[in-house]
Amino acid sequence: MSDTTVWGIHAGRTGDADKLFLDTNVIAVGWHQIGDLAKLSATRDAFKEAVVAAYPHKKPGAIPNNAGQLFRFVYEMKVGDIVCYPCKADRSIHIGRITGPYFFRSDLEPGYPNRRPVKWQKTVSRTNFTQGALHEIGSAMSLFQIRNYADEFLAALEGKAAVSPVESDESVALVAQEIEETTRDFIIKTLSQELKGKPFEYFVAHLLNTMGYRTRVAPVGTDGGIDIVAHKDELGFEPPIVKVQVKSGDGSVGIQDVTALYGHVESAEYGLVVSLGSFSKQAETFAKSKSNLRLIDSEALVDLVLAHYEQFDSKYKGVLPLQRVYVPEPIPDDEVDE
Repeated sequence: MSDTTVWGIHAGRTGDADKLFLDTNVIAVGWHQIGDLAKLSATRDAFKEAVVAAYPHKKPGAIPNNAGQLFRFVYEMKVGDIVCYPCKADRSIHIGRITGPYFFRSDLEPGYPNRRPVKWQKTVSRTNFTQGALHEIGSAMSLFQIRNYADEFLAALEGKAAVSPVESDESVALVAQEIEETTRDFIIKTLSQELKGKPFEYFVAHLLNTMGYRTRVAPVGTDGGIDIVAHKDELGFEPPIVKVQVKSGDGSVGIQDVTALYGHVESAEYGLVVSLGSFSKQAETFAKSKSNLRLIDSEALVDLVLAHYEQFDSKYKGVLPLQRVYVPEPIPDDEVDE
C-alpha cells in the first residue's frame, strides 16, 4: 500500500460548491460562522470550543466530528496529498493534488470560506471504480481520509484503473450487507428508545393490524399477563384468537415469561411473545414443543417491520423513517459464465 495520504471531500449536500472547486482550483469546507480557522490554537479542543461558540444548538455528539474535520483540513492535510472529489453533476471522480496551505476567503461561495489550493489532474468516471471504493468515497462526512481503497484511487490517477467484472466484485456484497445491518440496527435502536413500555405494545398491535388482524390492547395494569388480543373478525369471537405478550427490553426473555403467557392460552387459541431482545434456550425449546406458540425476537421483528412497512400509518413511519433503496445483488458463483 502506498504511503501517500488520500482524502475524500464533498461539495455540500447538493453539490453547491461544485463550481468553486472546479473553476477556481480549490477545495473548501463550510462552518463559515466560525471565521478564519488559522486564528485558532492548533489543538482539537480549541476547534471544539469554536464549534460550540458558533453553533450553540448543535448536538453534543456532532461537535467532535465537526471540529475534527476542520482540524484535519487545516493541520493534518499536507501539500502533496491526494484529494478525490465525487462530483454529482457529471458523476465523475475528480482527483487532484494539494498545492498549498489553508487560507480563508469568503468570495464566490461565502458558505465555503475555508479553502486549500488544489491542482486537478484526472477526471475518472465512477464506472471505473469498484463498488467498495464508491461506497467509501460516499462517506457522510464532508472531509475524510480514504483508507481501504486508497490504492484504487491512486491507480486511477496514474491511468491504471482496472475494475473487476461486476459479478466478481466482492465489495458489492459487502456494501449491501452493511446497508442492511445499519438499517436493522436503526430499527431496533429506535424502537427501544422511542417506544419503551406501553407504546411498544401499541406498535406491535399496529404491526398486527397491517397483517390483517384486529387488535385490543389491554389497559395499563389490567393485562393479567396478556398485552394484546388479536383476532380476524370484528367481535373477536371467531378463531384464530392470538394472545400476545410484549417485551420492550433488550435482554433475554426467560422460560418463566413464556410459560406464564402460555398458561392463558386455550387449546383452540394461539400464543405469541414479541421481544426487542432474544429468548433463552429453555424458552425456545419450550416454544418448539408447542404448535400453537410462537416467539418473535428482535431479528424476526425487523423482518416483519420491513415486510409490512408500506402499510404503516404516518405516525409510525414518522417514528421509523425509512426509505426504499435498491442495492446490487452479487451473482452467485454457479451462475457466472466461465
